Amino acid sequence: MSSRIELLNAGLLRSDGRRPYELRTLAINFAPQGTADGSVTYSHGLTQVRVSVLGPHEPKSGTRRETFHDRATLNVEVQLAPFGVGERRRRGRGDKRLLELAASIKSTFEPVVQTHLYPRSTIDVFVHVMQLDGGLLPACINASTLALAAAGIPLFDFVCAIGGGVHGTQPLLDLTTVEENDVPSVVVGVMPRTGRVTLVQMETRLHMDRFEEVFQVACDAGKILWSEMRDALRERTGGLVDKLGAGPGMVVAKETEET
Repeated sequence: MSSRIELLNAGLLRSDGRRPYELRTLAINFAPQGTADGSVTYSHGLTQVRVSVLGPHEPKSGTRRETFHDRATLNVEVQLAPFGVGERRRRGRGDKRLLELAASIKSTFEPVVQTHLYPRSTIDVFVHVMQLDGGLLPACINASTLALAAAGIPLFDFVCAIGGGVHGTQPLLDLTTVEENDVPSVVVGVMPRTGRVTLVQMETRLHMDRFEEVFQVACDAGKILWSEMRDALRERTGGLVDKLGAGPGMVVAKETEET
């Protein structure tokens, strides 16, 4: 069903006032969550997800048969807050849509996480969707990248994902829910430093000529996201280093050097 909202007006402005290639506001918060080794709250426009990473750790007794002797097992679970979406339906852990989302995240990160460093162990990634307004899979992937890095798990590269679509003949970036329901779209996940593509997902038909244009624009947008995510991670790491430098051990060391 098409939306009654004008997605793109004569001045090439979208329904939320953005230009076709303009991204929504990005906010990253590394506040700790419980006993997680790494956590992040990632907001992209009105879409907000919280990701917690635990591990690597020994597998539970009931799941040891699923482990590998030469690498770690990546476990991904996705939960959707009922108050964060427009639909009234409550989605449990066994919901098909959430299982597909978790499988996409897992397959994206399996070649990126250096699992060979942790044989016979498990890395848990818990994704909680707090609010949804389009771009769910890209937000989950970007937040998972930051949470894994915050947990100190080695990655071959960042994974930066973004969604794009075509309205008429005009490519659009970073779609909202209204736009996703109206235009053919694609999600692209890239590794910016190496230029490799780890994810291309389409749930609607898109003409081959238009796909190439949207794909290239999405890859360029991934590099912009990489810059923002890298700066946020560096700021967090710098804050941790400053706190360690202000600890009692450093004070004693400095006094010893002075004497």
